[in-house]
Amino acid sequence: MATHPDPIPTDGITIVREFDAPVEQVFDAWTTPRRFAVWFGGENGDIPLDGVQLDARPGGIWKATMFVGPERREIDWIGEFVEVERPSRLVIAFTDGSPDDGWGYLTVQFDDLDGRTRMTMQQGGGALPPEQLAQAKAGWQSFFDVLDMLLRESELD
Repeated sequence: MATHPDPIPTDGITIVREFDAPVEQVFDAWTTPRRFAVWFGGENGDIPLDGVQLDARPGGIWKATMFVGPERREIDWIGEFVEVERPSRLVIAFTDGSPDDGWGYLTVQFDDLDGRTRMTMQQGGGALPPEQLAQAKAGWQSFFDVLDMLLRESELD
């Protein structure tokens, strides 16, 4: 795994979502390959389970092969878990392998709301221009729409 820069940037995008599911279930959707493969990619992406590796511990590897759109463009996400505090916080360094993009970071906070969960996700770094950050934010919203639907249907159990 390539070394990622420190400190973790705070620029980028922030998304806050509430889910009608326990905090442990939402956290596990980020750290369990079979659960992650269901929601990551949203409506327009496909993540085969055999293309997911999530070693959810500090320094652990994060990989996901995503196929996007009708042309099935392949994106090979790679990274590592920087912080793992179950069930309240994840920090993940990631890149899609584009040499000019650099490392991005996801900081995900999970707050228990008496059986519901507030998830605050921040994405920073990666040297993305504003228009690409806007596209990334729209993409994440789509991913989280699918996650919300699946949590409501308890399909992640």
